[in-house]
Amino acid sequence: VQLVESGGGLVQAGGSLRLSCAASGFNFGGFDMSWVRQAPGKGPEWVSAISTSGATTTYADSLKGRFTISRDNAKNTLYLQMNSLKPEDTAVYHCAAVDATKLTITRWAEAIHPYQYNYWGQGTQVTVSS
Repeated sequence: VQLVESGGGLVQAGGSLRLSCAASGFNFGGFDMSWVRQAPGKGPEWVSAISTSGATTTYADSLKGRFTISRDNAKNTLYLQMNSLKPEDTAVYHCAAVDATKLTITRWAEAIHPYQYNYWGQGTQVTVSS
C-alpha cells in the first residue's frame, strides 16, 4: 500500500500549485480521502476531504475559496489545487485514506492524526515566499 504525494515546491505569494497523491495497493475508490498539513513548529491542520465518488467535498473554513480537492478514481489519484497561496500555507502536505465503510471520523476538522486513517502519505513540502 502506498500514498505518494507530489507537486510541492517553492512558489511566490499569490501563486498556485497542484498537489497530487498517487494511491496503490488498495481499493482507492472505496476510501474517503483527506489532505492534512503541518507547518514548521505547529501542530497538524486538516485541510480538506472528499467522498469516495467525489460528490461531497469539505474544507477548513479558513481555506474555502482558495483550495479545491478532487479525485480521479480511474487513475487512483487525489488532487489539491491551491490558488492565491500565502506564506502561512507553507507546510508539509499529507494525503490520507480512510475506509468509507468503517468511517469513525465524526468531524473532519479533528481528523489530523495518522492513527485516524487507514493509510497516510509521507508528504510533500510546499513553501510560499512573501
